[in-house]
Amino acid sequence: MTATRTATPAITGAIFDCDGTLVDSMPMWNSLVEDIFDAHGIPKTPELLMEAEAYNFDDMCFWFHDRFGIGESGEALLAEIRATVREHYVHDIPLFDGCRRFLDELKATGVRMIILSATTEPEVRVALAAHGIEGYFDRVIQTSETGSDKEHAEAYQYALDALGTPKEETWVFEDAPFAVRTAHDFGLKTVCLLNDHDGRDPDFCAANSDILAHGYGELSLAVLADYARAEGPTEGMLHALVVDGSPEPSSAELLRSLAREADYVIAADRGAAACREAGISVDLLCGDADSIDATALAWAQESVATELRYPSEKYATDLALAIDCARHEAARRGMALELTLTCASGGRPDHALAVLGRLAGARDARPRLVEDGFECRVLSPEGAPCWELGAAGAASGMTFSAIPLAEGTVVSERGMHWNLDRRPLAPLADEGVSNVVEATDACVTCHEGVLAAFLLR
Repeated sequence: MTATRTATPAITGAIFDCDGTLVDSMPMWNSLVEDIFDAHGIPKTPELLMEAEAYNFDDMCFWFHDRFGIGESGEALLAEIRATVREHYVHDIPLFDGCRRFLDELKATGVRMIILSATTEPEVRVALAAHGIEGYFDRVIQTSETGSDKEHAEAYQYALDALGTPKEETWVFEDAPFAVRTAHDFGLKTVCLLNDHDGRDPDFCAANSDILAHGYGELSLAVLADYARAEGPTEGMLHALVVDGSPEPSSAELLRSLAREADYVIAADRGAAACREAGISVDLLCGDADSIDATALAWAQESVATELRYPSEKYATDLALAIDCARHEAARRGMALELTLTCASGGRPDHALAVLGRLAGARDARPRLVEDGFECRVLSPEGAPCWELGAAGAASGMTFSAIPLAEGTVVSERGMHWNLDRRPLAPLADEGVSNVVEATDACVTCHEGVLAAFLLR
Protein backbone atom coordinates (compact mmCIF):
# COMPACT_ATOMS: atom_id res chain seq x y z
CA MET A 1 0.00 0.00 0.00
CA THR A 2 1.22 3.48 -0.79
CA ALA A 3 0.11 7.00 -0.06
CA THR A 4 1.32 10.54 -0.56
CA ARG A 5 -0.80 12.19 2.14
CA THR A 6 1.39 14.50 4.21
CA ALA A 7 0.09 15.31 7.67
CA THR A 8 0.87 15.04 11.36
CA PRO A 9 1.83 11.40 12.00
CA ALA A 10 -1.24 9.32 12.71
CA ILE A 11 0.83 7.01 14.91
CA THR A 12 3.86 7.56 17.11
CA GLY A 13 3.39 4.58 19.41
CA ALA A 14 2.14 1.02 19.04
CA ILE A 15 1.11 -1.56 21.63
CA PHE A 16 1.19 -5.07 20.14
CA ASP A 17 -0.19 -8.29 21.46
CA CYS A 18 1.98 -11.29 20.61
CA ASP A 19 -0.01 -14.55 20.35
CA GLY A 20 -2.47 -14.43 17.48
CA THR A 21 -1.25 -10.97 16.48
CA LEU A 22 2.45 -11.23 15.65
CA VAL A 23 2.80 -15.01 15.61
CA ASP A 24 0.15 -17.53 14.56
CA SER A 25 0.18 -19.37 17.87
CA MET A 26 -3.48 -19.48 18.90
CA PRO A 27 -4.02 -22.96 17.43
CA MET A 28 -1.16 -24.12 19.65
CA TRP A 29 -2.61 -22.42 22.72
CA ASN A 30 -6.12 -23.68 22.03
CA SER A 31 -4.84 -27.21 21.54
CA LEU A 32 -2.72 -27.03 24.68
CA VAL A 33 -5.63 -25.85 26.84
CA GLU A 34 -8.06 -28.34 25.32
CA ASP A 35 -5.55 -31.18 25.76
CA ILE A 36 -5.32 -30.35 29.46
CA PHE A 37 -9.11 -30.40 29.73
CA ASP A 38 -9.30 -33.71 27.85
CA ALA A 39 -6.53 -35.34 29.84
CA HIS A 40 -8.38 -34.63 33.08
CA GLY A 41 -11.94 -35.25 31.89
CA ILE A 42 -13.03 -31.62 32.14
CA PRO A 43 -15.84 -30.61 29.74
CA LYS A 44 -14.58 -28.03 27.21
CA THR A 45 -17.46 -25.58 27.53
CA PRO A 46 -17.20 -22.25 25.65
CA GLU A 47 -17.41 -20.47 28.99
CA LEU A 48 -14.40 -22.31 30.43
CA LEU A 49 -12.34 -21.85 27.26
CA MET A 50 -13.09 -18.13 27.27
CA GLU A 51 -12.22 -17.89 30.97
CA ALA A 52 -8.89 -19.62 30.36
CA GLU A 53 -8.02 -17.24 27.49
CA ALA A 54 -8.61 -14.16 29.63
CA TYR A 55 -6.00 -15.22 32.23
CA ASN A 56 -2.36 -14.31 31.90
CA PHE A 57 -0.04 -17.29 31.51
CA ASP A 58 0.92 -17.62 35.18
CA ASP A 59 -2.61 -17.21 36.48
CA MET A 60 -3.95 -19.73 33.96
CA CYS A 61 -1.60 -22.42 35.28
CA PHE A 62 -2.53 -21.70 38.89
CA TRP A 63 -6.21 -21.61 37.86
CA PHE A 64 -5.85 -25.11 36.42
CA HIS A 65 -4.25 -26.35 39.63
CA ASP A 66 -6.42 -24.50 42.14
CA ARG A 67 -9.75 -25.09 40.43
CA PHE A 68 -9.26 -28.56 38.95
CA GLY A 69 -6.35 -30.00 40.93
CA ILE A 70 -4.14 -30.40 37.87
CA GLY A 71 -0.39 -30.80 38.53
CA GLU A 72 1.54 -31.20 41.76
CA SER A 73 1.40 -27.45 42.22
CA GLY A 74 0.74 -24.30 40.22
CA GLU A 75 4.49 -23.74 39.97
CA ALA A 76 5.12 -27.25 38.64
CA LEU A 77 2.38 -26.95 36.03
CA LEU A 78 3.71 -23.54 34.99
CA ALA A 79 7.21 -24.95 34.44
CA GLU A 80 5.86 -27.89 32.45
CA ILE A 81 3.72 -25.75 30.14
CA ARG A 82 6.49 -23.19 29.69
CA ALA A 83 8.81 -25.88 28.34
CA THR A 84 6.14 -27.09 25.92
CA VAL A 85 5.37 -23.57 24.72
CA ARG A 86 9.02 -22.70 24.13
CA GLU A 87 9.46 -25.83 22.03
CA HIS A 88 6.52 -24.85 19.85
CA TYR A 89 7.66 -21.23 19.50
CA VAL A 90 11.09 -22.31 18.29
CA HIS A 91 10.03 -25.04 15.87
CA ASP A 92 6.49 -24.68 14.50
CA ILE A 93 4.89 -21.29 15.20
CA PRO A 94 5.03 -19.03 12.12
CA LEU A 95 5.16 -15.26 11.95
CA PHE A 96 2.07 -13.85 10.25
CA ASP A 97 2.55 -12.98 6.58
CA GLY A 98 3.39 -9.32 6.10
CA CYS A 99 4.10 -8.73 9.78
CA ARG A 100 7.80 -7.98 9.30
CA ARG A 101 7.07 -5.61 6.43
CA PHE A 102 4.61 -3.68 8.60
CA LEU A 103 7.02 -3.56 11.54
CA ASP A 104 9.72 -2.29 9.19
CA GLU A 105 7.39 0.48 8.01
CA LEU A 106 6.62 1.57 11.57
CA LYS A 107 10.28 1.44 12.62
CA ALA A 108 11.41 3.45 9.58
CA THR A 109 9.16 6.34 10.61
CA GLY A 110 10.25 6.29 14.26
CA VAL A 111 7.18 4.65 15.77
CA ARG A 112 7.94 3.31 19.25
CA MET A 113 6.67 -0.23 19.84
CA ILE A 114 6.13 -2.41 22.88
CA ILE A 115 4.40 -5.72 23.54
CA LEU A 116 1.64 -6.26 26.08
CA SER A 117 0.97 -9.98 26.45
CA ALA A 118 -0.71 -12.37 28.82
CA THR A 119 2.11 -14.81 28.07
CA THR A 120 5.17 -14.68 30.31
CA GLU A 121 7.98 -12.42 29.13
CA PRO A 122 10.67 -15.14 28.69
CA GLU A 123 8.37 -17.16 26.43
CA VAL A 124 7.40 -14.08 24.39
CA ARG A 125 11.08 -13.31 23.90
CA VAL A 126 11.64 -16.87 22.67
CA ALA A 127 8.90 -16.32 20.07
CA LEU A 128 10.37 -12.98 18.98
CA ALA A 129 13.90 -14.36 18.79
CA ALA A 130 12.74 -17.31 16.71
CA HIS A 131 11.76 -14.85 13.98
CA GLY A 132 14.39 -12.18 14.59
CA ILE A 133 11.94 -9.43 15.49
CA GLU A 134 12.86 -8.75 19.12
CA GLY A 135 14.78 -5.60 18.12
CA TYR A 136 11.61 -3.83 17.02
CA PHE A 137 10.23 -3.56 20.55
CA ASP A 138 11.40 -1.37 23.43
CA ARG A 139 9.82 -3.60 26.06
CA VAL A 140 7.85 -6.76 26.63
CA ILE A 141 5.24 -6.30 29.34
CA GLN A 142 3.41 -9.24 30.83
CA THR A 143 -0.08 -8.32 32.01
CA SER A 144 0.68 -9.66 35.51
CA GLU A 145 3.23 -6.83 35.79
CA THR A 146 0.41 -4.30 35.34
CA GLY A 147 -1.63 -5.68 38.23
CA SER A 148 -4.52 -6.30 35.85
CA ASP A 149 -5.46 -8.15 32.67
CA LYS A 150 -6.67 -7.09 29.26
CA GLU A 151 -10.28 -7.08 30.35
CA HIS A 152 -9.46 -3.93 32.35
CA ALA A 153 -8.18 -0.57 31.13
CA GLU A 154 -5.45 -0.47 33.78
CA ALA A 155 -3.34 -2.84 31.69
CA TYR A 156 -3.42 -0.48 28.71
CA GLN A 157 -2.80 2.58 30.87
CA TYR A 158 0.29 0.86 32.25
CA ALA A 159 1.52 0.03 28.74
CA LEU A 160 0.79 3.55 27.52
CA ASP A 161 2.76 5.06 30.41
CA ALA A 162 5.66 2.71 29.66
CA LEU A 163 5.58 3.63 25.99
CA GLY A 164 5.46 7.38 26.65
CA THR A 165 3.61 8.38 23.48
CA PRO A 166 0.46 10.52 23.34
CA LYS A 167 -2.74 8.53 23.75
CA GLU A 168 -4.27 10.04 20.60
CA GLU A 169 -1.22 8.91 18.56
CA THR A 170 -0.97 5.40 20.00
CA TRP A 171 -2.53 2.36 18.32
CA VAL A 172 -3.23 -1.07 19.76
CA PHE A 173 -2.88 -4.20 17.59
CA GLU A 174 -4.81 -7.16 18.98
CA ASP A 175 -6.67 -10.30 17.98
CA ALA A 176 -8.61 -11.17 21.15
CA PRO A 177 -12.11 -9.66 21.06
CA PHE A 178 -12.23 -8.85 24.79
CA ALA A 179 -8.86 -7.07 24.59
CA VAL A 180 -9.88 -5.12 21.49
CA ARG A 181 -13.00 -3.96 23.29
CA THR A 182 -11.07 -2.89 26.39
CA ALA A 183 -8.50 -0.89 24.45
CA HIS A 184 -11.16 0.71 22.25
CA ASP A 185 -13.35 1.65 25.21
CA PHE A 186 -10.26 3.11 26.92
CA GLY A 187 -9.95 5.50 23.99
CA LEU A 188 -6.98 4.02 22.17
CA LYS A 189 -7.18 3.56 18.42
CA THR A 190 -7.42 -0.15 17.76
CA VAL A 191 -6.68 -2.58 14.95
CA CYS A 192 -8.24 -6.02 15.26
CA LEU A 193 -6.31 -8.61 13.28
CA LEU A 194 -8.81 -11.28 12.33
CA ASN A 195 -7.65 -14.51 10.73
CA ASP A 196 -9.77 -17.31 9.33
CA HIS A 197 -9.07 -20.04 11.88
CA ASP A 198 -9.32 -18.65 15.41
CA GLY A 199 -13.11 -18.55 15.56
CA ARG A 200 -13.46 -14.86 16.34
CA ASP A 201 -16.78 -13.10 15.79
CA PRO A 202 -16.12 -10.58 12.98
CA ASP A 203 -19.21 -8.51 13.79
CA PHE A 204 -18.17 -8.10 17.42
CA CYS A 205 -14.59 -7.33 16.43
CA ALA A 206 -15.67 -4.76 13.84
CA ALA A 207 -17.98 -3.05 16.33
CA ASN A 208 -15.22 -2.81 18.94
CA SER A 209 -12.27 -1.74 16.82
CA ASP A 210 -11.38 1.18 14.59
CA ILE A 211 -9.91 -0.96 11.82
CA LEU A 212 -10.70 -4.61 11.18
CA ALA A 213 -7.96 -6.28 9.11
CA HIS A 214 -7.75 -9.86 7.90
CA GLY A 215 -3.97 -9.71 7.79
CA TYR A 216 -1.01 -7.36 7.58
CA GLY A 217 -1.47 -7.08 3.84
CA GLU A 218 -4.43 -4.79 4.60
CA LEU A 219 -2.37 -2.57 6.94
CA SER A 220 0.06 0.25 6.31
CA LEU A 221 0.87 3.71 7.59
CA ALA A 222 -1.27 4.98 4.73
CA VAL A 223 -4.30 3.13 6.06
CA LEU A 224 -3.69 4.39 9.60
CA ALA A 225 -3.26 7.94 8.30
CA ASP A 226 -6.52 7.73 6.40
CA TYR A 227 -8.41 6.68 9.52
CA ALA A 228 -10.17 9.40 11.48
CA ARG A 229 -12.49 9.09 14.44
CA ALA A 230 -15.33 11.61 14.72
CA GLU A 231 -15.03 13.69 17.87
CA GLY A 232 -17.95 15.73 19.17
CA PRO A 233 -20.88 17.11 17.19
CA THR A 234 -20.58 17.50 13.44
CA GLU A 235 -21.01 20.79 11.64
CA GLY A 236 -21.99 20.95 8.00
CA MET A 237 -22.20 18.25 5.35
CA LEU A 238 -19.42 16.73 3.26
CA HIS A 239 -20.77 15.79 -0.17
CA ALA A 240 -18.56 12.88 -1.23
CA LEU A 241 -18.69 11.27 -4.67
CA VAL A 242 -17.43 7.70 -5.08
CA VAL A 243 -16.77 6.63 -8.67
CA ASP A 244 -16.80 2.84 -8.71
CA GLY A 245 -15.32 0.45 -11.26
CA SER A 246 -18.36 -0.85 -13.13
CA PRO A 247 -17.53 -2.48 -16.49
CA GLU A 248 -20.26 -0.24 -17.96
CA PRO A 249 -19.43 3.18 -16.49
CA SER A 250 -21.66 6.21 -16.43
CA SER A 251 -21.30 8.85 -19.14
CA ALA A 252 -18.62 11.51 -18.90
CA GLU A 253 -21.34 14.16 -18.87
CA LEU A 254 -23.00 12.63 -15.80
CA LEU A 255 -19.66 12.27 -14.01
CA ARG A 256 -18.82 15.90 -14.61
CA SER A 257 -22.22 16.96 -13.32
CA LEU A 258 -21.88 14.87 -10.14
CA ALA A 259 -18.30 16.04 -9.56
CA ARG A 260 -19.42 19.69 -9.70
CA GLU A 261 -21.81 18.94 -6.81
CA ALA A 262 -19.17 17.14 -4.73
CA ASP A 263 -16.69 18.41 -2.16
CA TYR A 264 -14.55 15.29 -2.28
CA VAL A 265 -14.10 12.72 -5.06
CA ILE A 266 -12.91 9.14 -4.53
CA ALA A 267 -12.06 6.80 -7.39
CA ALA A 268 -12.45 3.13 -6.47
CA ASP A 269 -9.91 1.21 -8.57
CA ARG A 270 -11.14 1.15 -12.20
CA GLY A 271 -13.28 4.19 -11.40
CA ALA A 272 -10.12 6.21 -12.04
CA ALA A 273 -10.39 5.39 -15.75
CA ALA A 274 -13.89 6.88 -15.90
CA CYS A 275 -12.65 9.98 -14.04
CA ARG A 276 -9.77 10.36 -16.46
CA GLU A 277 -12.08 10.09 -19.47
CA ALA A 278 -14.46 12.67 -17.95
CA GLY A 279 -11.61 15.01 -17.06
CA ILE A 280 -12.59 15.36 -13.41
CA SER A 281 -10.21 15.85 -10.49
CA VAL A 282 -9.87 13.03 -7.95
CA ASP A 283 -8.90 13.50 -4.30
CA LEU A 284 -8.28 9.86 -3.42
CA LEU A 285 -7.58 6.65 -5.34
CA CYS A 286 -8.53 3.56 -3.37
CA GLY A 287 -8.37 -0.14 -4.20
CA ASP A 288 -6.20 -3.05 -5.20
CA ALA A 289 -5.42 -1.94 -8.79
CA ASP A 290 -6.50 -5.31 -10.18
CA SER A 291 -8.95 -3.91 -12.73
CA ILE A 292 -7.54 -0.50 -13.64
CA ASP A 293 -5.53 -0.21 -16.85
CA ALA A 294 -1.94 1.01 -16.79
CA THR A 295 -2.74 4.34 -18.46
CA ALA A 296 -5.43 5.26 -15.97
CA LEU A 297 -3.28 4.09 -13.04
CA ALA A 298 -0.34 6.22 -14.19
CA TRP A 299 -2.66 9.22 -14.61
CA ALA A 300 -4.11 8.74 -11.15
CA GLN A 301 -0.73 8.34 -9.48
CA GLU A 302 0.46 11.57 -11.07
CA SER A 303 -2.63 13.65 -10.38
CA VAL A 304 -4.32 12.25 -7.26
CA ALA A 305 -3.26 13.62 -3.88
CA THR A 306 -3.50 10.27 -2.08
CA GLU A 307 -3.44 6.65 -3.12
CA LEU A 308 -4.45 3.81 -0.79
CA ARG A 309 -3.33 0.49 -2.27
CA TYR A 310 -4.68 -2.79 -0.89
CA PRO A 311 -3.77 -6.38 -1.74
CA SER A 312 -5.94 -8.15 -4.28
CA GLU A 313 -6.47 -11.02 -1.82
CA LYS A 314 -8.60 -9.00 0.57
CA TYR A 315 -11.97 -9.45 2.24
CA ALA A 316 -13.44 -5.98 1.66
CA THR A 317 -14.48 -4.78 -1.80
CA ASP A 318 -12.98 -1.65 -3.29
CA LEU A 319 -16.37 0.02 -2.86
CA ALA A 320 -16.52 -0.81 0.85
CA LEU A 321 -13.03 0.61 1.33
CA ALA A 322 -13.94 3.75 -0.62
CA ILE A 323 -17.02 4.34 1.55
CA ASP A 324 -14.85 3.95 4.65
CA CYS A 325 -12.47 6.54 3.21
CA ALA A 326 -15.35 8.94 2.67
CA ARG A 327 -16.38 8.48 6.30
CA HIS A 328 -12.83 9.15 7.47
CA GLU A 329 -12.61 12.36 5.44
CA ALA A 330 -15.91 13.58 6.87
CA ALA A 331 -14.66 12.77 10.39
CA ARG A 332 -11.41 14.66 9.75
CA ARG A 333 -13.42 17.72 8.76
CA GLY A 334 -15.89 17.34 11.62
CA MET A 335 -18.77 17.06 9.16
CA ALA A 336 -21.63 14.69 8.47
CA LEU A 337 -21.36 12.59 5.31
CA GLU A 338 -23.68 12.67 2.31
CA LEU A 339 -22.67 9.96 -0.12
CA THR A 340 -23.20 9.77 -3.89
CA LEU A 341 -22.14 6.71 -5.86
CA THR A 342 -21.87 6.22 -9.61
CA CYS A 343 -20.36 3.74 -12.10
CA ALA A 344 -21.46 0.95 -9.77
CA SER A 345 -24.34 -1.01 -11.27
CA GLY A 346 -23.69 -1.56 -14.97
CA GLY A 347 -22.81 -4.92 -16.48
CA ARG A 348 -22.88 -7.10 -13.33
CA PRO A 349 -26.29 -7.83 -11.74
CA ASP A 350 -24.61 -9.55 -8.80
CA HIS A 351 -22.51 -6.45 -8.16
CA ALA A 352 -25.60 -4.25 -8.49
CA LEU A 353 -27.40 -6.20 -5.77
CA ALA A 354 -24.35 -6.13 -3.51
CA VAL A 355 -24.06 -2.37 -4.06
CA LEU A 356 -27.58 -1.91 -2.68
CA GLY A 357 -26.62 -3.96 0.35
CA ARG A 358 -23.52 -1.84 0.88
CA LEU A 359 -25.53 1.39 0.60
CA ALA A 360 -28.13 0.01 3.02
CA GLY A 361 -25.27 -0.45 5.48
CA ALA A 362 -24.29 3.18 4.92
CA ARG A 363 -27.85 4.49 5.21
CA ASP A 364 -26.90 7.09 7.81
CA ALA A 365 -24.88 8.83 5.06
CA ARG A 366 -28.04 9.58 3.03
CA PRO A 367 -26.64 7.54 0.11
CA ARG A 368 -27.77 7.74 -3.48
CA LEU A 369 -26.75 5.77 -6.56
CA VAL A 370 -26.85 7.85 -9.74
CA GLU A 371 -26.46 6.31 -13.19
CA ASP A 372 -27.44 7.52 -16.67
CA GLY A 373 -30.80 5.71 -16.65
CA PHE A 374 -31.88 6.10 -13.04
CA GLU A 375 -31.30 7.50 -9.59
CA CYS A 376 -31.71 5.35 -6.47
CA ARG A 377 -31.83 6.76 -2.96
CA VAL A 378 -31.59 4.61 0.13
CA LEU A 379 -34.13 5.94 2.60
CA SER A 380 -34.29 5.21 6.32
CA PRO A 381 -35.10 6.99 9.59
CA GLU A 382 -31.35 6.96 10.41
CA GLY A 383 -30.40 8.90 7.29
CA ALA A 384 -32.75 10.45 4.75
CA PRO A 385 -36.31 9.32 5.61
CA CYS A 386 -38.03 10.90 2.60
CA TRP A 387 -37.49 11.95 -0.99
CA GLU A 388 -39.43 14.85 -2.47
CA LEU A 389 -39.80 13.60 -6.03
CA GLY A 390 -42.07 16.14 -7.62
CA ALA A 391 -40.16 19.37 -6.97
CA ALA A 392 -40.58 21.77 -9.91
CA GLY A 393 -42.38 19.00 -11.79
CA ALA A 394 -39.07 17.50 -12.96
CA ALA A 395 -40.14 13.93 -12.20
CA SER A 396 -43.68 14.12 -13.51
CA GLY A 397 -44.51 11.08 -15.64
CA MET A 398 -41.41 9.17 -14.64
CA THR A 399 -41.48 5.57 -13.44
CA PHE A 400 -40.87 5.08 -9.75
CA SER A 401 -40.16 1.86 -7.83
CA ALA A 402 -39.78 1.25 -4.12
CA ILE A 403 -37.91 -1.91 -3.04
CA PRO A 404 -37.69 -2.72 0.70
CA LEU A 405 -34.23 -3.86 1.79
CA ALA A 406 -34.92 -4.87 5.38
CA GLU A 407 -37.47 -6.56 7.60
CA GLY A 408 -40.01 -4.22 9.11
CA THR A 409 -39.89 -1.61 6.35
CA VAL A 410 -42.89 0.73 6.43
CA VAL A 411 -43.52 3.04 3.46
CA SER A 412 -45.78 5.91 2.46
CA GLU A 413 -46.15 7.34 -1.05
CA ARG A 414 -48.14 10.34 -2.23
CA GLY A 415 -48.53 12.09 -5.54
CA MET A 416 -48.19 8.76 -7.39
CA HIS A 417 -50.56 6.86 -9.61
CA TRP A 418 -50.83 4.36 -6.73
CA ASN A 419 -50.28 5.68 -3.22
CA LEU A 420 -49.35 3.96 0.04
CA ASP A 421 -50.11 4.97 3.60
CA ARG A 422 -47.68 3.47 6.11
CA ARG A 423 -47.72 0.15 4.29
CA PRO A 424 -45.51 -2.60 5.78
CA LEU A 425 -43.52 -4.27 2.98
CA ALA A 426 -41.47 -7.44 3.12
CA PRO A 427 -37.79 -7.41 2.03
CA LEU A 428 -37.45 -7.33 -1.77
CA ALA A 429 -41.25 -7.33 -2.19
CA ASP A 430 -42.44 -6.20 -5.63
CA GLU A 431 -45.56 -4.34 -4.51
CA GLY A 432 -43.86 -0.98 -4.99
CA VAL A 433 -42.50 -1.66 -8.49
CA SER A 434 -43.42 0.40 -11.59
CA ASN A 435 -45.41 3.23 -10.07
CA VAL A 436 -45.72 6.60 -11.87
CA VAL A 437 -45.02 10.09 -10.51
CA GLU A 438 -48.04 12.33 -11.17
CA ALA A 439 -48.09 15.31 -8.79
CA THR A 440 -45.58 18.09 -8.10
CA ASP A 441 -45.74 17.23 -4.40
CA ALA A 442 -44.95 13.54 -4.96
CA CYS A 443 -43.00 12.10 -2.07
CA VAL A 444 -41.89 8.73 -0.70
CA THR A 445 -41.22 8.24 3.02
CA CYS A 446 -39.56 5.34 4.83
CA HIS A 447 -40.96 5.36 8.37
CA GLU A 448 -39.18 2.19 9.49
CA GLY A 449 -36.60 -0.14 7.99
CA VAL A 450 -34.63 0.55 4.80
CA LEU A 451 -35.98 1.36 1.34
CA ALA A 452 -34.33 1.55 -2.09
CA ALA A 453 -36.29 4.22 -3.98
CA PHE A 454 -35.71 4.25 -7.76
CA LEU A 455 -36.58 7.06 -10.16
CA LEU A 456 -36.15 5.84 -13.75
CA ARG A 457 -35.37 8.45 -16.35
